[in-house]
Amino acid sequence: TDCHLFTYVTLLFEVTQTPTILWGPKDSDAQINCSHTKGATYNQMYWYRQLPGEGMKQVVYTSSYSDPEYGDFREDKYPTVKAVAESGSFTVKKLEAGDSGMYFCAVSQHSDTDNKYSCTQTPVFQQDVT
Repeated sequence: TDCHLFTYVTLLFEVTQTPTILWGPKDSDAQINCSHTKGATYNQMYWYRQLPGEGMKQVVYTSSYSDPEYGDFREDKYPTVKAVAESGSFTVKKLEAGDSGMYFCAVSQHSDTDNKYSCTQTPVFQQDVT
């Protein structure tokens, strides 16, 4: 069977992604959870994807007060949940080999100024060749 390995590297302790390791067979769904301890004003969450050999691309912007914004990506492939400021989830539906890559969660403070701060976590999934 085709499997995908998910590992997570913690860059800042104030932002946490779980689970730390997740194996997902082909056509299964993989959910990544992101939470932080920065406070309720950090209610914006961004999810990024970086495929091997490519640059990082924003998949979706979410907040606890508005609908997600997907841009070039499809909501049915990457559904998100962001009900509260301190946490959110991101799912990759129907895993396939082309989904293997790095996925990033970043949080940002809602502000009317340009002085924003973000924290990023880096999950990695790669195809297990058997």
